[in-house]
Amino acid sequence: MTAKWPVRRPTEHAAIRAACQSERPLPPIPAILADLITANRLGDRHGVNLCAHLVARVAQGGQS
Repeated sequence: MTAKWPVRRPTEHAAIRAACQSERPLPPIPAILADLITANRLGDRHGVNLCAHLVARVAQGGQS
């Protein structure tokens, strides 16, 4: 068996660039708040943080 090193893999930079190529619609605030409440009840601090930041993005009206 022959191996060719290094194995080429996409980098984080390439993945971020590819994700930025298309604009994805943000979900409505009531749906995000429902997920925020669920994450809070489950004790998922990371999920609460993500949902809170997403609500702030939607409330700002930006896709940044």
